[in-house]
Amino acid sequence: MRRSVVEQDEKASAVAALYGAWAGAGWLGRLWWLPILGVAMALRFYGLTTAAVWGDEGSSLLLSEYALDDLWFHAAHDVHPPLYFFMLRGWIELFGDGIWSIRSMSAIPGVAVVGLGIWLTRQLSTRRAAVLAGVLLALMPTAVRYSQEVRMYALLGVWLLGATLALVYWVRQPGRTRYLATYVLLMCAGFYTHYFTALGVLVHWTWLGLLCMSQPAGQRLITRRGWWLANVAIVLLYLPWLPNLLDLVQHVDQLRVGGDIGWEEPVGLLSVPSMIWQFMLQDEGPDIWRPLFWLFPFLWVAVVGMTAWRDRKPDRPSALLALFFLLPLLLVYGVSFISPVFIERYLTVYALALPMSVAVAIDRLPSRLRLLGAALFVLFVGVEVLGLKNNFNVDEHDQFNVPVEFVNRNYQEDDRIVLSDMMWYLSYVYYDQTDAQLQLYTPPKPDGTPTRPNAYGFGTLVDQDGGRIYLDRLADLPTDTRRVWLISSSEAPDDFAPLPEGWRLISQQDGGGARARLYVLCHGLEPSQRTGCD
Repeated sequence: MRRSVVEQDEKASAVAALYGAWAGAGWLGRLWWLPILGVAMALRFYGLTTAAVWGDEGSSLLLSEYALDDLWFHAAHDVHPPLYFFMLRGWIELFGDGIWSIRSMSAIPGVAVVGLGIWLTRQLSTRRAAVLAGVLLALMPTAVRYSQEVRMYALLGVWLLGATLALVYWVRQPGRTRYLATYVLLMCAGFYTHYFTALGVLVHWTWLGLLCMSQPAGQRLITRRGWWLANVAIVLLYLPWLPNLLDLVQHVDQLRVGGDIGWEEPVGLLSVPSMIWQFMLQDEGPDIWRPLFWLFPFLWVAVVGMTAWRDRKPDRPSALLALFFLLPLLLVYGVSFISPVFIERYLTVYALALPMSVAVAIDRLPSRLRLLGAALFVLFVGVEVLGLKNNFNVDEHDQFNVPVEFVNRNYQEDDRIVLSDMMWYLSYVYYDQTDAQLQLYTPPKPDGTPTRPNAYGFGTLVDQDGGRIYLDRLADLPTDTRRVWLISSSEAPDDFAPLPEGWRLISQQDGGGARARLYVLCHGLEPSQRTGCD
């Protein structure tokens, strides 16, 4: 009898130990975040090579081909700082320039961003909130999308979330200067990656200013010598690049002429809700039932705002997340009334605070409102799943690489290849396997104003070769030209119209909104050369 009791006690102890492990007392419970990162990784690597390289990605690849000194110079004339392009150059040297490889350099930081978001949420709230935030971040469509492009946006998320995390640690332990040192390095990396890092600085200063309301006069962190020295250090480390930024600002008109800025439509009343829909659905929502179009974004803004308003903790963690999401969104919206820069990819890193804030809000609901919390979570996830479907809804047979590969297969020696637009040119270079000198069609405007790119923006990538690349008139092609490939939009009107006399179309291929057409120049040919002209 006694032995039976002992055995029962042992079994009970074993069950309790197993439960304790899963509850977080053991190592297995401490790895609860691994499945979430597994989901994040699966989504960011799924269909990584399906979509064709587009113009912005092509510009990244062209920049990365330059030697280090030249890369610094051309990045200075581009609209983004150089760090990402330096890193991309090194990545390609190590792993090659295959599409899976070059996009992996964004997918991996994209997964790291989810991990940092979980970590940050855990520091600001409970483990349950961190779990919810991790799931919502893993599924966030805008984060998935820009983790699959050869651009700097996922990497920027690593720097800014990491810096914010370091700042949170410092706020709680102001004597630990290593946290400020980490903050300095990460913010510098952010500034050398994207100019919109400045919005993160505003968020951090505003948060510290808000904390002053609950801090005694002599203990306000925003007045700490270490905080000011950290910001001075960021400025000093950025000084080598500052002349390039000032030069770019002085030549903003040339960027506008080249189409690198100012192409975005002016903002209006619908712009903010459209942006929130785009973050979550990858669709601006023009066809959504109008009351729903307004109510859905308002719901999440209200959740974020109310959670921050009701936050009574000394370090106001919900206020930090609310500022991280709303301040950049509203500030860029306001600036865009002067110069439109209200662009999803520029704000994606700040949109990451939305799922984190929603997770904290759900976690803090009282027990009697748990069903409401579950409904909010299911609603958020449901819209994210629809957004992921929109992300992955790519027809691999209707991509820009299709017409380029058609040209590669049918190219003959001495064929000419002319592209109608810089964006087509930038992505065409990646897929081109011919020995042709690609040319960019730059017809003057009716008043004679030239349309050739200048040395700023995308133009910096080709300006040094402009004499060979630019073609102002099709009639200026060499007289011995026999076949010409024209690459343009597949939509009317024809970018090349009117064509010179004697051009005969013999084949064409569409894909990804582009059209490749092969023409034979029949005028002046000998009878033996007139194949395709009759």
